[in-house]
Amino acid sequence: MTQRLALLAFLALLAPARGQSVDVWIGTTTGGGESKGIYHLTLDEATGELSDARLVGNIKQPGFLALHPTLPILYSTGGVGVAKWRMEGSDLGIFSPINDQRAVAQEGSPAHLAVDRSGRVLLTAHYGSGSVCAIPLDSSGSFGDTTQVIKHPAGSGVVPDRQKGPHPHWIGTSPDNRFVFVPDLGCDKVFIYELDAERAELTAHGSVDTPPGGGPRHMKFSPDGRHAYVVNELTMSLTVMTYDAEAGAFEVIQTIPTISEQQKAGQSFNSGSEVRVHPSGRFVYSANRGHDSITAFAVDAATGQLSLVEQEPIRGAWPRNFSLSPSGKWLLAAGRDSNTLAVFAIDQSTGELRYDRQIASVPSPICVTVGRTAGD
Repeated sequence: MTQRLALLAFLALLAPARGQSVDVWIGTTTGGGESKGIYHLTLDEATGELSDARLVGNIKQPGFLALHPTLPILYSTGGVGVAKWRMEGSDLGIFSPINDQRAVAQEGSPAHLAVDRSGRVLLTAHYGSGSVCAIPLDSSGSFGDTTQVIKHPAGSGVVPDRQKGPHPHWIGTSPDNRFVFVPDLGCDKVFIYELDAERAELTAHGSVDTPPGGGPRHMKFSPDGRHAYVVNELTMSLTVMTYDAEAGAFEVIQTIPTISEQQKAGQSFNSGSEVRVHPSGRFVYSANRGHDSITAFAVDAATGQLSLVEQEPIRGAWPRNFSLSPSGKWLLAAGRDSNTLAVFAIDQSTGELRYDRQIASVPSPICVTVGRTAGD
């Protein structure tokens, strides 16, 4: 008996420790592939292990997802515009049928959407129509009528086939929820709006110019709110900006390539897609389609400027999106064309990525949303 207990204790030491299981939702493209909509997995924060992916929301083209800040609700693009999904019970990966699907004026399905930090406004960015919209949300998270549609001005024209007109590609709020920011790929600007969350209204507050022909796509703030990082899709670069929270204004201080000119020349096509900031604020990551890699940067604590750490292949193809776990221990990279979601351990001292052969099969993933801990 004693020997058996000793053996069990030894085997327990060899077994990987299990941690909290974090929800991961995947938005997909459904045109011509195997995807049927929104998929759900869980990530073990201790081991980096992913569960199998399962379909939880049947809908066309749920390309981007956004969590409500306080309610068990997930919003998605798709169909005529936007949809609301309620997550049921202790397993937040089980969705009820669509109980609210709404057209966004005449703007069509957005390229990106976000919920303001008060949970009272759904914000949408429409690449094709060159517009942004504000939709009020009631206390249950349900949609009101679209409050506002704002058309952006003409494109910069620097890259003729991509910048003839405006193309808003991302929308989100300032850390204090006073302002809304919209990188516009067609205009080479980040537009700034004042937000009235109570009335779900936006008021123009200016803009900041990004590098000509860069095509700003997505942006993220540092945890302390002092800096913002914009990924430029067309030139494969990151632009660093300081942020004046009182004035709601930016100043560009650096633009740094995510891959070199030599690396660009080695690919038939390259395109920047996503940027993420580590929870510690010490590292920034950017995704490179074509080169099919994640570039890691270290952040200078005094200036917010970036220096190259490494470029890591995603072990897949066409990383349109990726995300970080809440602990900052793991990076999850989606390969749209390889139908993969690969997990990388993050070195907490250097920011370097290490592939540990953790990978899940997900059809056509193009959005990775990591949410609250399962069971909360």
